[in-house]
Amino acid sequence: MKRLKNVIEGLLKPIIQAVTSRFSMVALMGILLLTIVLPIKAAPPDTFTTPTFLESLNNGFAAVVKRLSELFFFPIGGENGFPLIVLWLIGAGVYFTLRLGFINFRAFRHAIAVVRGEYDNPDDHGEVSHFQALTTALSGTVGLGNIAGVAVAIQLGGPGAMFWLTLAGLLGMTTKLVECTLGVKYRKVLADGTVLGGPAYYLTRGFAARGMGKIGRGLAILFALTMVLASLGGPNMFQSNQAYAAVATIVPGFPSWLFGALLTVLAGVVILGGIQRIGAVAEKLVPAMALIYGVACLWIVLVNVAEIPTAIATIFREAFAPTAVAGGFIGTMVQGIRRATFSNEAGVGSAATAHSAVKTDEPVREGIVALLEPFIDTVIICNLTAIVLVITRTYQNADPKLEGVALTSLAFQSVISWFPIVLSIAVFLFAFSTILSWSYYGVQAWGYLFGQRSLIVYKLIYLLFIFLGAITSLTVVIDFSDMMFFAMAIPNLIGCYMLSNEVVRDLNDYWHRLKSGQMRKPAKQTVKQS
Repeated sequence: MKRLKNVIEGLLKPIIQAVTSRFSMVALMGILLLTIVLPIKAAPPDTFTTPTFLESLNNGFAAVVKRLSELFFFPIGGENGFPLIVLWLIGAGVYFTLRLGFINFRAFRHAIAVVRGEYDNPDDHGEVSHFQALTTALSGTVGLGNIAGVAVAIQLGGPGAMFWLTLAGLLGMTTKLVECTLGVKYRKVLADGTVLGGPAYYLTRGFAARGMGKIGRGLAILFALTMVLASLGGPNMFQSNQAYAAVATIVPGFPSWLFGALLTVLAGVVILGGIQRIGAVAEKLVPAMALIYGVACLWIVLVNVAEIPTAIATIFREAFAPTAVAGGFIGTMVQGIRRATFSNEAGVGSAATAHSAVKTDEPVREGIVALLEPFIDTVIICNLTAIVLVITRTYQNADPKLEGVALTSLAFQSVISWFPIVLSIAVFLFAFSTILSWSYYGVQAWGYLFGQRSLIVYKLIYLLFIFLGAITSLTVVIDFSDMMFFAMAIPNLIGCYMLSNEVVRDLNDYWHRLKSGQMRKPAKQTVKQS
């Protein structure tokens, strides 16, 4: 461990010295925000001529994004090998699952009991219930990736990609447990009850307890910077953009600026209210959108019930012996793992921020709740989409130009002619819930960097970007935000690996108390949902 500490210190010392000053952080944030705003082109592009300066800046920024892409998605093992970031994420799932003795399966039943409120205690520190923390985190992961991302995986990797997607989801359950346990354990509770938590805090406080404070702070600043920037792109602008596209299919000609203004106001009412209001909305919105989408999927499955055995057999056969797939077996595996890790965000660290606000004095308990996220997001919802695409054979018979949401919509339309309307509603709900949850993630990261007094500044910036997302055509902005999104996984997983020993120790202690009967449920009359 001492040798590892020395190696990490040597690698990170120059970076830490460069970014730990407040002035450096403010300057860097300002520059990066400008690089996001300035390359945006108003839609439609033919009504606006970009000045030469902005064109040059846009081209330069695109070149930077391309270099970042080559770094993050560098293929290990040749052109068709595993992208570096995918291997980094799935490797963590394998390691933690083995290290914690397959706790993702052993604790599943207990996780459901906790979510049902059987262990809720209103006297515990925190701001939201276990159920609200789960739905808030789910609202950030359950979204367009479950609808469009699965279609992309099957198009590029064939039906067999779903086998690997499911396996990656099961492994990701343990990664979520580790990062969310640490999020609660090292959170800060202010005098007014406000909770500050997430990877930035367990990197700082957890490493400081091991005499590695400077390393921890450097990693925490890197994480917080990338989270703030990531929050403004994919989870915000892209969601707003796609929400408008969904509404425009139902109400053609609806002005994008008006939609953007309405969505901004609607989101502002919730976001300015803080995590308690976000949690209250999420606990109603997430079950509603999951129910709408799930019922539609199950209806198509029931209509085509005779095709289920063939569909399942196809998925398993193509997982190990794919046909007509670029990259063959490896290509199928990569597509499945990539879409799973990108969909449920296991290892990215975002969910640990939402779970840190939970009302509990047992960090491991909330970690166990968090393992339900990849199961719901990936194992259930992604597979519902996949089985619809395979049963209807849409991925084989559709126009090759159709992709993402359009392909999924066509699959549903083949059985339910009016379903595109329902899908548009689901897309809007998915997008809106993602916007809400990621605003809280960004608030926590901004607060870590610049203090709690300036939070209103971030919230106003975030709301502005919601409006911009609805009225603009996005290109490199989304690519850049995605890079920042996956960059979060680098410092986060370093922290999870370094602090994993105490997670194992705390889990063993918790599990012993649970199984021996020492852990008693609060009296029913004292339990209240927030």
